[in-house]
Amino acid sequence: MTKERLYLFDTTLRDGAQTSGVDFSVEDKRTISLLLDDLGVDYVEGGYPGANPTDSEFFATPPKLNNARMTAFGMTKRAGRSASNDPGFATILRAQTSAVCLVAKSWDYHVELALGISNDENLDSIRESVEAIIAAGSEAMIDCEHFFDGYKANPEYALACAKTAYDAGARWVVLCDTNGGTMPDEIATIVGEVVKHIPGDHVGIHTHNDTEQAVANTLAAINAGARQIQGTLNGIGERCGNANLVSLIPTLLLKEPFASKYDLGVDREKLKTLTHVSRQLDDLLNAHPNRHAPYVGEAAFAHKGGIHVSAVEKNPDTYEHVVPDLLGNKRRTLVSDQAGKSNILAELKLRGIAVEKDNPFVQRLLDEVKEREASGYAYESAEASFEMLARRTLGMVPDYFDVQSFRVIVERRHNAIGELVTMSESTVKVKVDGQVIMSVGEGNGPVNALDMALRKDLGRYSPYLDDLELVDYKVRILDGGTGAVTRVLIESQDGEGKRWFTVGVSANIVDASFQALTDSIRYKLFRDDAPSPNA
Repeated sequence: MTKERLYLFDTTLRDGAQTSGVDFSVEDKRTISLLLDDLGVDYVEGGYPGANPTDSEFFATPPKLNNARMTAFGMTKRAGRSASNDPGFATILRAQTSAVCLVAKSWDYHVELALGISNDENLDSIRESVEAIIAAGSEAMIDCEHFFDGYKANPEYALACAKTAYDAGARWVVLCDTNGGTMPDEIATIVGEVVKHIPGDHVGIHTHNDTEQAVANTLAAINAGARQIQGTLNGIGERCGNANLVSLIPTLLLKEPFASKYDLGVDREKLKTLTHVSRQLDDLLNAHPNRHAPYVGEAAFAHKGGIHVSAVEKNPDTYEHVVPDLLGNKRRTLVSDQAGKSNILAELKLRGIAVEKDNPFVQRLLDEVKEREASGYAYESAEASFEMLARRTLGMVPDYFDVQSFRVIVERRHNAIGELVTMSESTVKVKVDGQVIMSVGEGNGPVNALDMALRKDLGRYSPYLDDLELVDYKVRILDGGTGAVTRVLIESQDGEGKRWFTVGVSANIVDASFQALTDSIRYKLFRDDAPSPNA
């Protein structure tokens, strides 16, 4: 059976840039473009030439892509003037990209309200814009804005807009659910009607996620005949985001009926990089990865209940809908107060700790985990702290350093230019290789100051910590009152982008923070094979 080709159009650099809090630099755009190109998408929408300095600079020196077509975004030419006499339209053509995607009004209400022109004038603009792009040597696409709303209000006119673009030579006519409010059954019905007039291999789908159905709506459109898929990495985008390509790609490659019916530019080998691509985007945005994201999240293949974990070990296919390795992800067993021996053994195995199931150590570790979690620890969220606990119990972790004491002072004062600032100063006394070392650190908060002081001088271990970075810090009050027990979760990262979580619990927030901080440092030293003291 010959498979049909589906085409992936990524709009992270344009739609994704409209996400609240996202501001791509030119270098960010280049990096993401190359990631997408290597993954195997067919089109990378780089932005809107001339709309802002960043996009203009990006298109002035675009990255060289090996697989994807670099695509410029813009609007159809203005009514009442020729394409050559529209400065904004001319800027798009000057970008000289291999493809151009123009947004066009397809809802007659918006033609009148937003453009203030007649329906026929709008059709003329669509046709002449497509013809001008083709004449300039680029592949032409039209995004029919608010197509589904327009179709429900006036199906004849919405279809006329799409048909005009196709008849003028547009390679793709993309149907946009711009406000994200259309239901999957409506998408399927309307796309089914459109492909009666325009061949499905010229029809695309662009959905927003305002009802949490952008992926479902995209799949419904494919089933109805659409063959180009527009979306963004991690589903970022304006308001609630866009269709998530990170969810769509593995669904299309691994799930039936799609897997047996369609081919993508992304193959099974490149699919193994998907988790890395998703998390690299988060790193560029300085955003924390969604641990519960389908397919690529850290918890996407995590198992918690003891009986469940035991069954997963014997027959993972019945508990996991796909193999995590196919996505560059991995299975995790969560260690918590709900854990049984199966969880402990599975997590120890994952950490490279070989222990027989009847070893008394397993029950002892399980009892300690449950006791500690009853007092506030959360090892399912802090796998590095669990590993340190297990290895310490087995006597496998060298005592790299011993903290003799620490002190933190918080001071509010006027700085040299008269500004009122709050600073923290920390003093830490540690013993390394029999030598007592005292260090002082200053930071913008107690934890930052402790981190600076502790890492300032750990003797021969200091070089191992040069690339260690504290990237997130979470505090939770476990019970009320002024003497409340506090849990601190710290996320750390090394120079290779590897992340881990450690936990601390105390009635004193600084003490809890210091526990998590020292656990992170010890984990880094152990993982990097730092020598034992006096070795």
